[in-house]
Amino acid sequence: MNPFSSGTRLRDMIRAIRACKTAAEERAVVRKECAAIRAAVSENDQDYRHRNLAKLMFIHMLGYPTHFGQMECLKLIASSGFPEKRIGYLGLMLLLDERQEVLMLVTNSLKQDLNHSNQYIVGLALCALGNICSAEMARDLAPEVERLLQSRDQNIRKKAALCSIRIIRKVPDLAENFMGPATALLKEKHHGVLITGIQLCHELCKASSEALDYIRKYTEGLVRVLKDVMSSPYAPEYDIAGITDPFLQIRLLKLLRVLGHGDPDSSDSMNDILAQVAAKTESNKNAGNAILYECVATIMGIEATTGLRVLAINILGRFLSNRDNNIRYVALNMLMKAVSVDTQAVQRHRTTILECVKDSDASIRKRALELVFLLVNENNVKPLTKELIEYLEVSDPEFKGDLTDKICSIVEKFSPDKLWFTDQMLKVLSEAGNYVKDEVWHALIVVISNAPELHGYTVRSLYRVIQSSGEQETLVRVAVWCIGEYGDLLVNGTGILEGEEPMTVTESDAIDVVESALKSHTADVTTRAMSLIALLKLSSRFPHCSQRIREIVIQQKGNLILELQQRSIEFNSIIQKHENIKSALVERMPVLDEATYTVKRAGSAQPGAPLEKTSKSTGPATGLNLPNGVVKSAPADLIDLLDLSSDDVPAPASTGDFLNDLLGGGLTTNPSVSGADQAPTSGTDILMDLLSIGTTPQNNHSMPNVMSTTLDNLPSVSPLDSLSLTSPPALSTQTSEVPPATFPKDTSGPTKSLSGLAPVVDLLDGLSSTMPAQSPTYPSIVAFQSNNLKIMFSFSKLPEKPQVTQIEATFTNLSPNVYTDFIFKAAVPKFIQLHLDPASSNVLPAGGNGSIRQTLTVTNSQLGQKALAMRIRLDYIVNNQAVQEQGQINNFPSGL
Repeated sequence: MNPFSSGTRLRDMIRAIRACKTAAEERAVVRKECAAIRAAVSENDQDYRHRNLAKLMFIHMLGYPTHFGQMECLKLIASSGFPEKRIGYLGLMLLLDERQEVLMLVTNSLKQDLNHSNQYIVGLALCALGNICSAEMARDLAPEVERLLQSRDQNIRKKAALCSIRIIRKVPDLAENFMGPATALLKEKHHGVLITGIQLCHELCKASSEALDYIRKYTEGLVRVLKDVMSSPYAPEYDIAGITDPFLQIRLLKLLRVLGHGDPDSSDSMNDILAQVAAKTESNKNAGNAILYECVATIMGIEATTGLRVLAINILGRFLSNRDNNIRYVALNMLMKAVSVDTQAVQRHRTTILECVKDSDASIRKRALELVFLLVNENNVKPLTKELIEYLEVSDPEFKGDLTDKICSIVEKFSPDKLWFTDQMLKVLSEAGNYVKDEVWHALIVVISNAPELHGYTVRSLYRVIQSSGEQETLVRVAVWCIGEYGDLLVNGTGILEGEEPMTVTESDAIDVVESALKSHTADVTTRAMSLIALLKLSSRFPHCSQRIREIVIQQKGNLILELQQRSIEFNSIIQKHENIKSALVERMPVLDEATYTVKRAGSAQPGAPLEKTSKSTGPATGLNLPNGVVKSAPADLIDLLDLSSDDVPAPASTGDFLNDLLGGGLTTNPSVSGADQAPTSGTDILMDLLSIGTTPQNNHSMPNVMSTTLDNLPSVSPLDSLSLTSPPALSTQTSEVPPATFPKDTSGPTKSLSGLAPVVDLLDGLSSTMPAQSPTYPSIVAFQSNNLKIMFSFSKLPEKPQVTQIEATFTNLSPNVYTDFIFKAAVPKFIQLHLDPASSNVLPAGGNGSIRQTLTVTNSQLGQKALAMRIRLDYIVNNQAVQEQGQINNFPSGL
């Protein structure tokens, strides 16, 4: 016989496959066998059909495709013999699932087999239906399954109950049809039928509230069943490790938990039996522990008495002392749920839970740590934190990250005072500073800055700790920042607290700490940059050490990292040449607002909303109280007004000011700062922002006289404010935006100040400015005009940004009525970026006696390929009536 003919026995094919030494040989054997089976299928070979299907099932289990044998399953199911039907149903359950359309063809065969006189064939049909039943089949065959629940044969009733569970899951609306037969199964004496009946009732309770109320009437009967099972004598067929049928007991407890949840009457009827189960079940065997766990879950899930809950939590406490890691893990899981029900009872096992934090198993450690976090309150925060920090010293490196996060969260949430908070955070930083997240040490600096009475104590504590824990990066950063800010308090011994050990620190000692942080091989760019800033501040705090500090700073001028190189050169210039303004530049940072920082920190965790292509200026009702709007995503009715579809959407273009980009410039508008008051972009401004410098008092007269002579027409300009006017391009841009009421009337002012500011331009050695090229000019246009309203657009461009166009919009009222709540909205195609600045007002005077001005910034990513286009909408109120006007602008000058 051909070894790969359809008549090959199953065992011979299995031997041939197992004899293969490579995957290629196996694929060849399977390929030949599948070809032989296909040939037999096409020839409608009835003699070996069952054998071929058995081979296909084995091939399917190996992972090869066997879809061509699905119809063979249906043919075998339709045959009259039990052996053929058995193979057919087995193949149906294995080779098909409920998503196959072929399954619709087997419904009629299933219905015939469910009504068959042979109980074994009925059992085959029930097994198949319980495994692959779809919603359509459930609706068609539910009456037959419901009838079989009342069969005389125990096996048929058991399989019908399991099949009913599948039907209810697929079609919950059929639940009411099974409520009566399901409750009848609860009176069964046979444990196999009883356990399936309980499972069916449990599924009914989940599917229908009506079924839940109906089955609650049988709570007393379920309690009696559980009591009988517990007190029943030894039965070999049900006994497991000396416990009678633990599977049935667990199913009963789960059903009682569902029935007692939210129902005091049902809960009261089961309290006694739950107490008996908790007290009498042995806990030295795994089966007993399983029953106790379900008993505890039931007690915590129903309206149980306080004493019963305490008993349940004490059982979980015993679980924590078990040597089996699985038992301890499930106990910790259950205790986490029990904390919300009875915190005091869980608190009694706090010591055992803390021991689990030190367990060798990683899963138990993490779960115990989460439970400890839930147990912390104002009364026990100090001892719990002390225990956790002590364990932090000896914990495994892979666990320190989670442990550090939890300790920091506990300290931040429950700290009684700032002194204790600072002490605990310093301990954490000294032990696991490399695992502390950035927002944690940022928050620590905010707290330190808000506690002036602790500045001296904090900087001294950090100085002590850093001597022994200098390898902790985060600790070094906090220490360097504090020494830079409060180094004079460290040297002078200011603010010594009661009980604090005095210490002597010289100026050189403080500088040594910062220098070692700067030169450390393990320090990253952030730490070194902070060290340079600290040295700059110490040069003002310690004038006698200024020369040494300059020598340390200048060593970084050749650093390969551009950020450090730039800071070194700039700071050296300040220390060497600008002693007169250095003290103002490096004065102590203002107190950081804790509430504001907390809000920002919480907001940073929220995902950013996507930017819309349409910009809108909001009215005065917004939270910013602007006269006419800030940038905001447009409402749905403005999106795609132009109906211009384009798939090549460019990335948002940079504004050219990298500091502005970093700070999110262009996304929001400051309501309190107009275009005239915003500082221009220049190297000096970048330096000031890096140093966190504000304005100095206006009575500082140490600047050169040229400043007072060239800027005498500008109102309230302090010496440091004038540093922002060092760049001629920025100054010319600013001049074009300043309203006439605030700008000097002398038209030669800009040229005059440029020539007079030459010494200031060279403030940082080598920062020079060049006059920009002439900007192209474009004619103004009438963008929109109706009987009531006129809009003029004027245009300006910067040569270095040809894609960016600034549009000055002027709105004029041509009617005799005043327009209030005036709002201008605009929509552009996808290849254009649009930014709206706030309008000058939201009230438009009548008769052309005044106007509203608003600036639009447009970026055309396809300049030269596609022209500008814009759809506008105007909303305003006149005579207490809302008016809306719309229009489209297509007459933009070419080149925009």
